[in-house]
Amino acid sequence: MSDLILTTFDWVPEPPRGYVRDIRVRWALEEAGLPYRVETVPFRKRNAEHFVHQPFGQVPWLTDGDISIFESGAMLLHLGERSDALMPSDPRGRSEAKEWLFAALNSVEMASLPWSLLIFSGNTGDTPAWKLFDGFLHQHRLKHMEAVLAGRQWLAGTFSVADILMADVLRLVARFDGLAKYPACHDYVARATARPSFVKAHADQLAHFAAADAA
Repeated sequence: MSDLILTTFDWVPEPPRGYVRDIRVRWALEEAGLPYRVETVPFRKRNAEHFVHQPFGQVPWLTDGDISIFESGAMLLHLGERSDALMPSDPRGRSEAKEWLFAALNSVEMASLPWSLLIFSGNTGDTPAWKLFDGFLHQHRLKHMEAVLAGRQWLAGTFSVADILMADVLRLVARFDGLAKYPACHDYVARATARPSFVKAHADQLAHFAAADAA
């Protein structure tokens, strides 16, 4: 079995700490009990080798032997193929986990990310952009996720990579109190992030960037 290497930034500013997307991969690796090590690339100076592995100069990427994978969804799918702890064993369950993983990326995060960026930048209030994205997120995404999560503990029956991704996407919304009117979504995030694998992944990411401050 190949060594797994997770590459992330050596340092990031305070606001994104705990939310840098390597946490999704850390969480999956911890959940599956797969051995891995963490390597870093500079945050402030991204060289040509960085762009070979991640064409947009972002992080993370995952190295599995001679395979290098970027995009968190692709990494989670790859790990799901390596561990039964991350994907249901039956074909129907695996299909459902995959569709919800893509839904987290293409439907929910597509709405939640610009919403959160507007909050980060202070462009909220009585503006056309805020009204558009706030209304779209609540009426067309969170309202429907609330109905889905009101009737199930996990998205594909058993905990899977779909829950890692969806919970992390919703966790950013919860950071800004965006789930206050959605108790099922709120409880889902709380349930997922109470798992020991997330607790360790979150603590490890914070410790990683804190060590860079000290250095």
